[in-house]
Amino acid sequence: MTKNDFPLGLEMDVSYPNFEVSLTLLSLEKMRFEIKEGPFARIETVDIEVVPLGNSVFAVSWQEQSGATVTNIQDYDRSLVFSFATLPNGQFLRMTGTMAITRPTHRTSDDRPHRNKALVLEAMTSLFQRHDASAVDRLYALDYIQHNPSIPQGRDALRTIVEGLPEHVHYEPGLIIADGDLVAIHGRIRGWADEPQIAIDIFRVEDGKLAEHWDVLQNEVTATAAGSGIAMFDPEEARPRAQPRPGQAAGS
Repeated sequence: MTKNDFPLGLEMDVSYPNFEVSLTLLSLEKMRFEIKEGPFARIETVDIEVVPLGNSVFAVSWQEQSGATVTNIQDYDRSLVFSFATLPNGQFLRMTGTMAITRPTHRTSDDRPHRNKALVLEAMTSLFQRHDASAVDRLYALDYIQHNPSIPQGRDALRTIVEGLPEHVHYEPGLIIADGDLVAIHGRIRGWADEPQIAIDIFRVEDGKLAEHWDVLQNEVTATAAGSGIAMFDPEEARPRAQPRPGQAAGS
């Protein structure tokens, strides 16, 4: 994540316990805020410093005309703003506000799918390639929801399964797609059943951990000339697809 991911043009209302402020992110150097009511009521445009912290989190700091200094930690994944302000009289405020977008950014930027795909790939290979049961606590939510009726609920059950996996169980990842907080991964697992199986696993990610899981399993069938002639699974499917050059039609 870089400064280029900062949501320029976005407008939001932030609701703190005692007041509400409207923010407009004008540029990487300017922000306008409006407090409509209460002792802090005013409109001001301030010079800001933006520091990306990763995972759609930015530190935004400024000094106001009154001399007050403010640092906001803007968390766009959780729609929260953590604000730390020192007032001219020396009073120090710590506040947490909820963020409501009133006008979206004119940039389209969301790195959650990239992060979430990496999380799912790490989880599947840690558990079902390396048989690392310690990864369960690190990668899965405490209240992990399991939709496979053959597996008990919770990450403790998942940890027990991984601890008991035979050495010959091995997972091969393939194509991964992601949208928002959902990730689907296509893969092949050997040793889980009598025959190699093709699996589609779907995960929901929450607060950087795997929170919910669905899957579909099918025994692998060898491609035949009488059928499509195309294998059910190919590890090479995960490779990035070449993009057509400008002016070149796809497939040409």
